[in-house]
Amino acid sequence: MCSSSRINHHNEETCKCPGGRISRFIQPCLLVLLSEKPSYGYELIEGVNRFGFQDGSPDPGAIYRNLRRLEEDGFVISEWETGDAGPAKRYYKLTSDGEGLLHAWASGIRKRKKAFEKFLRKYEEYLRKGENKNV
Repeated sequence: MCSSSRINHHNEETCKCPGGRISRFIQPCLLVLLSEKPSYGYELIEGVNRFGFQDGSPDPGAIYRNLRRLEEDGFVISEWETGDAGPAKRYYKLTSDGEGLLHAWASGIRKRKKAFEKFLRKYEEYLRKGENKNV
């Protein structure tokens, strides 16, 4: 539920609704990005941002906390790579256990997608009924 007591003044930028939080989707976004190719932190931050779950870039601290947690749990591995130019970068790579977790996330998201679609159909019905009352 929205913490706002005035639903008509709902502001998505300041909303505290659980469904509006990117933090719930950082992990599956990281997993799917790493399924495409090994990557480093800044590149992953940009990739998560492209999913469009929020306006602006995601919190880098949240990205790195999730990467550390995924690595501690054996879902990703990392190694430092030094190039000819610039500082060393820590590259993350998906493990086979990480692939399994990605599949589990996708399954859960599919189920929730169906529930969200059902909710939106009901909501659209509600709006149509409301339009008829005002006519």
